Amino acid sequence: MRALLVVNPAATTTSARTRDVLLHALASEMKLEAVTTEYRGHARDLGRQAAEKGIDLVVALGGDGTVNEVVNGLLHEGPDPERLPRLAVVPGGSTNVFARALGLPNDAVEATGALLDALREDRERAIGLGLAAGTPGTEDEAVPSRWFTFCAGLGFDAGVVGRVEQQRERGRRSTHALYLRQVVRQFLDEPHRRHGTITLERPGQDPVTDLVLSIICNTSPWTFLGNRPVYASPKASFDAGLDVLALSRMSTTSVARYATQLLTSSPERGPHGKHVASLHDLTDFTLHSKVPLPLQMDGDHLGLRTSVTFTGVRRALRVIV
Repeated sequence: MRALLVVNPAATTTSARTRDVLLHALASEMKLEAVTTEYRGHARDLGRQAAEKGIDLVVALGGDGTVNEVVNGLLHEGPDPERLPRLAVVPGGSTNVFARALGLPNDAVEATGALLDALREDRERAIGLGLAAGTPGTEDEAVPSRWFTFCAGLGFDAGVVGRVEQQRERGRRSTHALYLRQVVRQFLDEPHRRHGTITLERPGQDPVTDLVLSIICNTSPWTFLGNRPVYASPKASFDAGLDVLALSRMSTTSVARYATQLLTSSPERGPHGKHVASLHDLTDFTLHSKVPLPLQMDGDHLGLRTSVTFTGVRRALRVIV
């Protein structure tokens, strides 16, 4: 088996010694080439090259951002699960939502052991992914399409992601406390929290209007606070289309209520109430905004958008589990 190991040297939870141990463990089972990423987008380029060369397996060692780049490289020419390399993930980030949603251990060494067991037993699954693109006929139509593995968001949560990235660029560590502080600051600065600017449109259905927050989930849980899973859309699944959690109001009282619901959410129940819209298993829909709003995918801030079209693509990629 020919395999490529894509290593993010800035992965927050793996040391150089740990990476060496993992590399030797993987190399003992396969013909392995390891490449360390050197710039933003490098993992995407490596994934694309692996697909073009017919590599059997690509292993991403890093956080959700590294995984997202690799996936976008693998799917540069579109999904073809029988032809494209299989994907494996060794978690090395601060949260590792995608890897944990697949059922992998959050520890890199334990995950490597699980990966090797899965390869010996030929365990894999074809998963669905989300695709976001600029909407035809709008000012964003030329924005390149991009795949996401577990979540996307237009509006409030993307603003939080952008604030966290700014803090990290200033040298702050990515911690759950940092995220929570930025949630509070985003809420205090949010100009549209009482009168949302987002409209969700889907074929054959009435539009959902005046939304302040829109979270798109490709799996469940949506994220983790430490070891606590948080379920924004409990029914979301790699085997279905996309789910949406949207809020039409974010007053101080309602935010406190929905935050409590998120923190106490479970696989059976997520946020609910008068100003909550929960949509399940969508294949195609579009989010329009009256004003430019921040967009994030898999925890990566992508700038401001006014219109994004989302597609849920089933069986897009094979992953080792």
